[in-house]
Amino acid sequence: MNIKYLIYTATIALAVASCKNETKETAVVKTSSYESYLNNVNKQSTVNAEDEVVYWSKRLDKDSTGIGDIGALAGAYSSLFEASGNINALKRSEKLYKRAIEIAASKDPYVRGLAHNYISQHRFKEAKQLLEDLYKGPTNKLATELMLFDVYMELGEYEKADQMLGNFRNNGDYNYLIRVAKWSDHNGELDSAIRYLEKAKDIADSRNTDPLKIWTYSNIADFYGHAGRLTDSYDHYIKTLELQPDNHYAKKGIAWMAYSKDKDIKEANRILDSILVNHNIPDYYLLKAEMAEYDGETKKADAYLDTFMEKASNPAYGAMYNTYKIEVLVDRDPARALELATEEVGNRATPETYQLLALAQLKNGKKEDALKTIETYVEGKTSEPMALYHSAMVYKANGLKDKVVPLKEELEGASYEIGPVLAAEVDKL
Repeated sequence: MNIKYLIYTATIALAVASCKNETKETAVVKTSSYESYLNNVNKQSTVNAEDEVVYWSKRLDKDSTGIGDIGALAGAYSSLFEASGNINALKRSEKLYKRAIEIAASKDPYVRGLAHNYISQHRFKEAKQLLEDLYKGPTNKLATELMLFDVYMELGEYEKADQMLGNFRNNGDYNYLIRVAKWSDHNGELDSAIRYLEKAKDIADSRNTDPLKIWTYSNIADFYGHAGRLTDSYDHYIKTLELQPDNHYAKKGIAWMAYSKDKDIKEANRILDSILVNHNIPDYYLLKAEMAEYDGETKKADAYLDTFMEKASNPAYGAMYNTYKIEVLVDRDPARALELATEEVGNRATPETYQLLALAQLKNGKKEDALKTIETYVEGKTSEPMALYHSAMVYKANGLKDKVVPLKEELEGASYEIGPVLAAEVDKL
C-alpha cells in the first residue's frame, strides 16, 4: 500500500478520474453482504475480552500469588489489545507475564506468552532472546520451535527459520501448514502458499473451531487478493465476519477492495469509519490519506497523515509503526526518515527494512548509497511490491533503465495489490 503524500499532475488526475466509474454490476464489494456487520455497537470480541479481564482480576485480588490467575489475566489483556487496539492493554499484559515468570516454578508458557507480546510490539530481538534461552532448557520443544520460526522470519534470519521449519515438518499439522505458507510466500511462491493455506483451512473446517477458522479465512482472503482471485478473497472476508462480526482485519480488507478494485472511495471510508469506532489504531489514517490523494483532496490527505503521525508517536507504541513513519517522513523530513530507517534495519535486517533505508538514502540525495543498499540487501531477495517499486526508483535515479523495465512490468501486474495511487506512479517509471 502506498502511503506517501504525492503531488499529482493534471494529466494523472484526469487519468485517475476516468477510472472511477466502476459500475455496481462489476463491483466485487456488495454492501448487502456486510451491512449488518458495520453496526457500531457490534463489539462482542472487545466485550468478551473485557469480561475476561474483570473475571481474572477479581480472582487475582483474592490471591495475588495465584500464578494461574496472573497468566490468565495476561492472556485476557492480550486478547483485549487484539480486539480493541488499546496499546495500554498490551503493556499491561507484558507486566503480568513478567510477574508470572518471576514467581512460577514452570516458566515455559509464560516465557512464550511474553515473547508473543514482544512480537506484537515489534520487539523481535527481545523475543528471540527469550525463546532461544528457553529452547536450551527443558521446554515444550514444538511450541517453542513454532515461535522461533515466527521471530526468525521477522528478523530476516531465514536460514534459521528454514531449519526450524524442518524440525516440525508435518503436512497434516495446522501449525506447520500456516508457517510453510508464509515461507512459500517469502520465496515468491504464491500459488504454493495458497495451497498450503487451503490445506490448513480444511483442517480448521474439520475441527469446526472458530478461532482457527477466523484466522485462516481472513489470512487466505489476503492471499487470494494477492493472486488476483478477488471473488474468493471477498467471500472469505465475509466468511470471517459471519463467525466474528466485529473482525476489524476482514473489514479493512473489504475497505481496501472497495477502494482498489471498485474505486468506491465513499464506501471504503464508510467501512473504515465503522471500524474506528471500536478499533482506533493509527494505520487506518494512512489508508484514508491515500484515498484522499486519489480523490485529489491533498489538504485532507495531509491532515490524515498528521493524525497518523500524532497517534503513532505515542511512546507506548515504541517501534511498532516505524516502517510506516519512514514512508511518511521521506517527503516531510528526509533526514529524520534516514535516522529512523537506519534504526529499523538495526532492529530487524530484512529486505523490506533495507528497501526503506534505500528509499530514505535516495530522498537524502545519496543515490549511490541507495543503489548499493538495493543491490546488496534487496535485489532478488523479495517480491514485495513496495520493495520492487522503491528498487525501481533507485535504479531509475542511477540511470539503470534496463533494471527498471522488468520491475515495472511486474508492478503493472499487481495493480490491485498496490492500489491506484501507486499504480499511477508506476506508469511514470
